[in-house]
Amino acid sequence: MPADAAVTDKLPHVSSSVRKYLGGSGGQAPRDRGGAAAARPRGFFANNPSVLIFIACLAVFTLAVTILSEGLGLGIISTSFVKTLGKTLCLCLVAIAMDLVWGYCGILSLGHFAFFGLGGYMIGMWLMYERTRLIVVDSLANAPLPPTPDEVRDGIATQIFGVVGASDFPAVWAFAHSLPIQLALVVIVPGLLALVFGWLAFRSRVTGVYLSILTQAMTLALALYLFQNDSGLRGNNGLSGLQNLPGLEAVPQALISVWFLWGSALALGLGYVLAAWVVSGKLGSVIRGIRDDEARVRFLGYPVEGFKLFIFTLTAVIAGIAGALYYPQAGIINPAEIAPIASIYLAVWVAIGGRGRIYGAVIGAAFVSLLSTWFTGGQAPDLPLGIYTVQWVDWWLVLLGLSFVLVTLFAPKGIGGLFDLVSHQRHPDRHGADLGPDMGSYREQEAQE
Repeated sequence: MPADAAVTDKLPHVSSSVRKYLGGSGGQAPRDRGGAAAARPRGFFANNPSVLIFIACLAVFTLAVTILSEGLGLGIISTSFVKTLGKTLCLCLVAIAMDLVWGYCGILSLGHFAFFGLGGYMIGMWLMYERTRLIVVDSLANAPLPPTPDEVRDGIATQIFGVVGASDFPAVWAFAHSLPIQLALVVIVPGLLALVFGWLAFRSRVTGVYLSILTQAMTLALALYLFQNDSGLRGNNGLSGLQNLPGLEAVPQALISVWFLWGSALALGLGYVLAAWVVSGKLGSVIRGIRDDEARVRFLGYPVEGFKLFIFTLTAVIAGIAGALYYPQAGIINPAEIAPIASIYLAVWVAIGGRGRIYGAVIGAAFVSLLSTWFTGGQAPDLPLGIYTVQWVDWWLVLLGLSFVLVTLFAPKGIGGLFDLVSHQRHPDRHGADLGPDMGSYREQEAQE
């Protein structure tokens, strides 16, 4: 038995699945008649049937919405609601990122919506630049002399930044004319910010509530900076008109909304598969071990800070991609979207859906997002109580906060925990077996976690 296997067998706080992959005796391979371990490798999808179920459900959902849409179908579902569904899929994707970093790795980040917003800003810069360029070129087409590139560029800058009293392009718009570069920045900017921030925080061994406060401070600082007019991103005005795709002015929004629905569904499906792959192997067992008992995993010789930095950066990239798909459907992005409260909402979604379950994060984000649209969109009827009438537009946040408290107290597994009851999933029955070298080791208590 390897040295770390002997140690992992003595870790009461680390679950059996973690001990299995870290080398402990919690999960021994079956042996053949000769006593040798019989290797029976199984494929990824065979070990994770829920992934295929999710992909199938997502495909059926996307096909059904397409058939019922105004753009390509029967016209039963309005264009605005198709956009709402597409945006909901993007929120489900960023919820998966939050579940990876919090539910599996134990890092309660209150700043992941900042990465989501940065992804939106990166693609929004190209959309606004290119759309404005076409308008300026068209307006100068009837001039006596053909406009020079400098005149076109000055006209674009005046159109975009005139609202904040400027007429020159800031340095951050240096590559706004190039779609490939801006698409690369959708990944690079959130990933680089997360890499630098995570390296500084994790190398200092900042954990727990202090790390959450730091991530929230990072988000607040970024939002306050973007609110300034000289930030280069139009301050409080943000970037608008993002739903108008350059060169596709003749294409109706009904059709464009279906295209974005397809793109959002594809990104969500790939994100789900990636997240399931990350948490299904040895990497997943290590990050769960970090969540359960970081000090013990470090004692085994694993570079805890490296694993945490990888997950933090990966989830920031996923959040950035989700934001790049979300804001062209929303049509506008401003610094208020990056405010710390948005990241707190994200944590609430994951908690309600059931953290530590990828499908739970998707369920929570979809459930709360659609319910929020119903309550705050004026579709929910007012509730008369005699002397007072409850208007759900005003009381929605109270209802959301109350739901979060109730789920935390009475249903810590969230909505996703209901699937365990339906599928009759049960934890291993250890019958009080020793889980450590002394009488103080967890037994039945650990078996129920």
